[in-house]
Amino acid sequence: MIIAIDAMGGDFAPKAVVEGALLALQETGEDVCLSLYGDEAQIRACLEGQSYDGGRLKIVPCTEVISCEEAPAAAVRQKKDSSMVRAAQAVAQGEADCFLSGGSSGAVLTAGTLIIRRIKGIQRPALATLIPNMQGGYTMLVDSGANADCKSAYLVQFAHMGAAYMQRVMGVEDPRIGLLNNGAEAEKGNELTKETYALLEQEPGIRFAGNAEARELMSGDFDVLVADGFSGNVLLKGTEGAAKAITAMLKTELMGTLRGMLGGAIAKPAFAALKKRMDYKEVGGAPLLGVNGGVIKAHGSSDGRAFKNAILQGEKLVRGSVTEQIAQAFH
Repeated sequence: MIIAIDAMGGDFAPKAVVEGALLALQETGEDVCLSLYGDEAQIRACLEGQSYDGGRLKIVPCTEVISCEEAPAAAVRQKKDSSMVRAAQAVAQGEADCFLSGGSSGAVLTAGTLIIRRIKGIQRPALATLIPNMQGGYTMLVDSGANADCKSAYLVQFAHMGAAYMQRVMGVEDPRIGLLNNGAEAEKGNELTKETYALLEQEPGIRFAGNAEARELMSGDFDVLVADGFSGNVLLKGTEGAAKAITAMLKTELMGTLRGMLGGAIAKPAFAALKKRMDYKEVGGAPLLGVNGGVIKAHGSSDGRAFKNAILQGEKLVRGSVTEQIAQAFH
């Protein structure tokens, strides 16, 4: 298995990417090889003094980098020797099994769609984000930002793709599918959600569990939450913001009195465990489902640990044959 990594993508690239690759080599299977695409001199500087298996880690020199300030489609089309485009091409040409980048989200989506291309029968690829839930597992939100405007048929396909991932990677035997809506009743919602609800009710091969309100994202009552990319991204960003605000307010309250500080000290291990569980770095990234190969979009601010976990996620995606499972569903 070969994972093609855009070593120049991310706020702290290539240092964080190289750190993540070295950590991942210690935890991935012996058959996993990592290819780092990017500026050879910078990558070698990050590797200097490090001990690693040279047979499992190679550098693929590239002369260009796609930045977050560039127009995604134009950059992908014009910068043929960029680290992102070259890594995506490796998957498209069968030289690698998975493409990973922490670079521009728009450019990663464009590279996935234009270079690796959609699975036959898939109308729109979708970003899928794993959210920790109250039952100790994860709920997959799909689409979490790839497609702002959607048709009901797209959302039905998102349900199948999310179910395939949860089955093959997360080990959920019969994933419960929820439709993000502004109420639990079947008649609630706008034209898109009403139409999608009717289709999901009749769709074979999935376990539709009904509408899900935004507050149920982390309840654990659903394994996959289907949404258009606009609503999904708003929900994701709102959840992130709420978590950050609650953490800050709790810290202020605990530090405000002696009793609070004592209570905080006693509860510190529980707070640390919760913080770790809610940390995006523990998941690593979001897969782009519906394209002809593995694609993982890592968070732009990922550090070495986050990139390591993104690589491990890519390994699971490939081993779980998620792409093949989705292709089979739409054959």
